[in-house]
Amino acid sequence: MINISSEIYKWIEEHQDEDVSKLRLRYHKQMTEELDFAILQIECRRKASKKLSETLQNKQFVFPTTLSAEQCTSDLLSAFHATLIDDGIYMIDLTCGLGIDVYHFAQKAKSITAVERNPEIAQAVKYNAGILGFRNINVQNTDCCEFIKNVESHFDVAFIDPARRGNSGKRLYALSDCEPDVIAILDDIKKKCDKLIIKVSPMLDISQIIRELPEITEIYAIGTTQECKEIVAVVDFKVKVEKVNVNSVTLSKEETIKFSFELNEEQNSSPIYVLPQEQGYLYEPYPAVMKVAPYKLLSSKYNVAKLHSNTHLYTSQDQISDFPGEIFKIEEIIPFSSKEIKKFSTQYSKINVATRNFIMSADDLRQKLKVKDGGEKRVFGCTISDGSRQLIIVSKV
Repeated sequence: MINISSEIYKWIEEHQDEDVSKLRLRYHKQMTEELDFAILQIECRRKASKKLSETLQNKQFVFPTTLSAEQCTSDLLSAFHATLIDDGIYMIDLTCGLGIDVYHFAQKAKSITAVERNPEIAQAVKYNAGILGFRNINVQNTDCCEFIKNVESHFDVAFIDPARRGNSGKRLYALSDCEPDVIAILDDIKKKCDKLIIKVSPMLDISQIIRELPEITEIYAIGTTQECKEIVAVVDFKVKVEKVNVNSVTLSKEETIKFSFELNEEQNSSPIYVLPQEQGYLYEPYPAVMKVAPYKLLSSKYNVAKLHSNTHLYTSQDQISDFPGEIFKIEEIIPFSSKEIKKFSTQYSKINVATRNFIMSADDLRQKLKVKDGGEKRVFGCTISDGSRQLIIVSKV
């Protein structure tokens, strides 16, 4: 990484709103290492502006590569990760990357060792730690598998974020297929750490994670109101595991919505089934809730009825305001029939389309109804408990 002068920072700020491609074209004849670095910062800041809104308030924070800006964890998720550790601990991040998690952990930890095998990225992490004012971060430019095997220090908590894709770009579904292979180095981690926090892709199967990690105590599906972003598993090597706590966490800048249960609670729950009614309410669980699959438990816990055993939508006549999901008012229920399909677009030419446990996808239903996405209303094409297929028109509460 180059030496960064105040002139470079000034140039970045002066050109931060300009098109990166045009900047490279304009300065290509006089391109220097410093200028190339400055343009890289403008590009990366633009890519990461939303997910790093807190970190990027520091104008001197630097990115080593565009990939680091694209793949880094958001401030919102990293802030939640930090809630999983105690104050004053000794910690290690085995797959540091750009270091966003490290900087949030460092606000609570006594010290944190950050392991990163890419020398350019490791240098940037060390530089940014100083810029952000952290003196308790120790950066190690090495392979994490070798480091945890040979290090003499003992840590209260280890954090690891294995790569979600193989070299071919194929999505991975098991911990043992990720890089680094957490299962392969689990014994080494256990010898040097009391607790392990593993962050993995939301594509991984939660039941499989629990089977692969016999000492797991907590598992989290974490996301926004729009998508499940990740799964986090907590392995406590010092505790005899009697039960696994399952959690969904839905994050926004305003609040954190958490739904927690034990696996046997879902197995022992009995859902209610009723037919939806106009002027009643419809509930759609948040994506992180759907990932942990408490389908029967949601019905019994919140006293809402499932539409069908395989339709994960719920309904009630009175509004349940603390349900962990989107809440809609049911305006109209239309049978899915040729007669109703033909006249649907005359009443709803623009409406957002979704399907749940239905005979066709949302795209196919949109074409069938001859409507365009948009507007304030939504139509759910779904199967309900009497086996019929219905179009449920709703508006968000």
